[in-house]
Amino acid sequence: MKLIAGVDIGNSTTEVCIGTRDASGSTRFLGGAMRPTTGTKGTLSNVHGVKAALLAAVSEAGYQLSDLSLIRINEAAPVIGDTAMETITETIITESSMIGHNPATPAGAGQAVGELISLARLDMAREGVAYIVTVPRSYTYETVSQRINRAAERYDVKGVIMQADEAVLVENRLNKKIPIIDEVRYIERLPEGKLAAIEVALPGQSVRMLSNPYGIATLLGLDAEQTRSITPIAKSLIGKRSAVVIKSPHGNVRENVLAAGSITFEAAVPATVNIDEGAERIMQVLQNAGEVRNITGENNTNVGQMLQHIRGGMAGVSGERAEDIRITDLLAVDTLAPVAIAGALAGETCMEKAVGIAAMVRTRQLPMQQIADALSRDLGVRVIVAGVEAVMAALGAMTTPGTRVPLAILDMGGGSTDAAVVDESGAVRMTHCAGAGELVSMLIQTELGLAARHTAEQIKKYPLGKVESLFHLRLENGAMQFFDGSIDPRLFGHVVLMTPEGMVRIDEDIPMEKIVQVRREAKRKVFVTNALRALRQVAPEHELRRIPNVVLVGGSAEDFEIPEMLMEEFAAYRIVCGRGNIRATEGPRNAVATGLVLSHLGDV
Repeated sequence: MKLIAGVDIGNSTTEVCIGTRDASGSTRFLGGAMRPTTGTKGTLSNVHGVKAALLAAVSEAGYQLSDLSLIRINEAAPVIGDTAMETITETIITESSMIGHNPATPAGAGQAVGELISLARLDMAREGVAYIVTVPRSYTYETVSQRINRAAERYDVKGVIMQADEAVLVENRLNKKIPIIDEVRYIERLPEGKLAAIEVALPGQSVRMLSNPYGIATLLGLDAEQTRSITPIAKSLIGKRSAVVIKSPHGNVRENVLAAGSITFEAAVPATVNIDEGAERIMQVLQNAGEVRNITGENNTNVGQMLQHIRGGMAGVSGERAEDIRITDLLAVDTLAPVAIAGALAGETCMEKAVGIAAMVRTRQLPMQQIADALSRDLGVRVIVAGVEAVMAALGAMTTPGTRVPLAILDMGGGSTDAAVVDESGAVRMTHCAGAGELVSMLIQTELGLAARHTAEQIKKYPLGKVESLFHLRLENGAMQFFDGSIDPRLFGHVVLMTPEGMVRIDEDIPMEKIVQVRREAKRKVFVTNALRALRQVAPEHELRRIPNVVLVGGSAEDFEIPEMLMEEFAAYRIVCGRGNIRATEGPRNAVATGLVLSHLGDV
């Protein structure tokens, strides 16, 4: 029996399909498997993942690797994603013009303005002067409350700034309630004797005066020029529950805007666009440029360095020179990124406008042949680089029950969104567009300020819930779920991911509603945008209404909300759209691998 293996090497997963021709001449599928892709797609590191997937697939079919007659792997371009900042504003602060905030544990409420004085020097205060007391970690909350109560009988103590996490403990012991801010990391940098304004908002609210330039001007008596210079401070305090601003006569607050740079399209219609114009304008210029030969970035700018980094990364794995590597497509997406404020005393960040970019990288010769040669040597089986990924995906998608030509497919993987249209004559139009699941993960991680990419991947894949008691949680859609037994107490009060294996806690203190909003917007920006532009490129006369059916395949088609988003979008064009079910058994997975087997055996 002649066994044929189709192998689809993707950015995230490697999929295998095993097939043969039966006595009647029809194709019979014997099994399949999926394993994580090892290394960057299109490099020799992929061999290990391919071998693991092949071994699992032939074992399922009841055979051994030596029984294979031919292995066909997909021809594909690697896609590498990175981030280019549209506007990076670095707020440089000297002599402690601003310090930090910690919205989790302040005490009291309201604003206070006063001269900074340390707790150790409180006995040296002057009558008739308003003070804000600074307290290092070495003092216990009992000592702090006793000294402030005693001092308040003679002096005007307006507020307290603490290094330890004990604001509530101190406030509970004060005779006069005042705003108290705690967890100020670098309290020793506070300039004693300078005027400071502090604000603590009520629970569920955020500061109003110190997040407003004119509010800061009111509290600290600033003129118009000073008010203009403290705008970045106010911007960084938006949404915080507590904040401190210090008026430092010799301090210097300035914004240093780093050049974002421009992108040049070497295309049928050459064009240049500045990153500052935003993602929508970038994509419009790309669309009007026609067929793109290469994309470059302006030297010594953020986008120039980013695109050079992409070329350098591909050069490292392909063995070619960076200047020989071309970027033939990109997807630009507007986003926000947290930027650290230099000189801040509690790790403050402010959200700055950014552009996320996924790029399609092509080398002089796709390294897939190197993979094929290495596999052939290791396994003793003939290995060839076969059909283009989008064409193979279209052939595999046609095994979905209820489909017929003309048919369009969207293959949504980790790095690219590929589209193909098969007409009644069997002719195929196809395109490859940069940007898919990995760009979504990058946007989620960037906008939420997550420390680990793994957390962003999980947020992308699973719905959320908030554990509101030990016996129930509130799901992101508003529904309540109750449990007979107690929920793990470590999850109480936390946002959790509802995975098939159980609830997984998100350690970052981010409201569930914000996570949902960021996740959905990231998917819409990437997948809806890319689906529309990919299908327009392959549709007859570039008119979407001329496409009757769209089958969604690839790993991202398994997502719990992306297919529904696309169905809603395509409804306006009267397009039938849904997840594929390859070979009536595999769901949207294995389309390319199945197409590789079908195209060789001729049963298409």
